[in-house]
Amino acid sequence: MTGQPPLALSLGDPAGIGPEIVSAAWSALHESGPVFAVLGDADLLARRGCPVVRITDVADAARTFADALPVLHSAVEAPVTPGQSDPAHAAAVLRWICTGVDLCRTGAARGLVTAPIAKAPLYAAGFRFPGHTEYLADLTADLPLPGRRGPVMMLTAADLRVALVTIHTPLAAVPGALSIDRIVEVGEVTAQALQRDFGIAHPRLAMAGLNPHAGESGSLGGEEIALINPAAERLRRSGIDCSDARPSDSLFHAGARAQFDAVICQYHDQALIPIKTLDFWGGVNITLGLPIIRTSPDHGVGYDIAGQGRARPDSLIAALRLADETADRRARVPA
Repeated sequence: MTGQPPLALSLGDPAGIGPEIVSAAWSALHESGPVFAVLGDADLLARRGCPVVRITDVADAARTFADALPVLHSAVEAPVTPGQSDPAHAAAVLRWICTGVDLCRTGAARGLVTAPIAKAPLYAAGFRFPGHTEYLADLTADLPLPGRRGPVMMLTAADLRVALVTIHTPLAAVPGALSIDRIVEVGEVTAQALQRDFGIAHPRLAMAGLNPHAGESGSLGGEEIALINPAAERLRRSGIDCSDARPSDSLFHAGARAQFDAVICQYHDQALIPIKTLDFWGGVNITLGLPIIRTSPDHGVGYDIAGQGRARPDSLIAALRLADETADRRARVPA
């Protein structure tokens, strides 16, 4: 487990399940890897029952990983009660993320994995971004990137990948948030990432419709005719294999999944319901179109079970493995 930089893992909301799942992930991976260094409060992690070692250089993670969880210690400024949201934790949460980005920028870390954060306490502390994804895009906006820049949120589980045109947009606002340019952007970033990060030479995209029966030739809604199909046609003209809008109720069964490499989904639940149905515990969120690698578990902070020893690390383990695999692929392919 030596010879290459470790992954950086930001601890997320300290009052959520982050400390528990990080400790459990180390217990599952400390013999096999991938190696990761935690950016967070070492004392919080030590309370979770696994051995912890404080390191001052992320390069030391590989040397210590088999025996103890390596932590670049940065203390949270206020007491932490599991399950209780507190804006006083926001500064530490954001500092841990920024440290991870800095480590990736310099090449000291080969990718960033982020444990879940809660938006409400960050907003209460003055955070101005919609979420993790947009914040990471801003932190890396000055870095060069070959190809189309995102960010685009992709979720993966089992043999399904979905990319979102709109993310945390209220359902009533989704039609107004769609545009040909945005749909094309998501398709281009997704196709680029499938080649670069997933090793798929000729990606096949399926375009999900917005309306029942993909609008049924306009009788059940016009967005497919006005926006979605023109975007798919523009993608095809640029050389990307992309279908016209297809009914989403027939896109996600096993036979359909064999026909494409990713689905472009128009709104949040259209993408997340099939992902969580296929693999509720093991889904992964990966941000496409960034100059650094970023993955995260496909779940939230879990305040309702925080500190109870019930949180499962499956999704975090999958996120660490996907970040590791992606870093390996990028290392083999010239930028």
